[in-house]
Amino acid sequence: MGWQEVSIMDQRREFVMFARREGANISALCRRYGISRTTGYKWLHRAAENEAEDFRDRSRRPLRSPS
Repeated sequence: MGWQEVSIMDQRREFVMFARREGANISALCRRYGISRTTGYKWLHRAAENEAEDFRDRSRRPLRSPS
């Protein structure tokens, strides 16, 4: 039996699925997935505003440049 490869997007989708369950402990889930609570709530917020969220990393490029 080999290792099962899981993508980052699948882990994020799984986190949101578990976090939405009744009585879910967000802090414990964040520890389990090795993320901060801020990041956990960020993923929950993104999933709530867009059900078709693909959970990819978003660009960090600024929208505008001062120069």
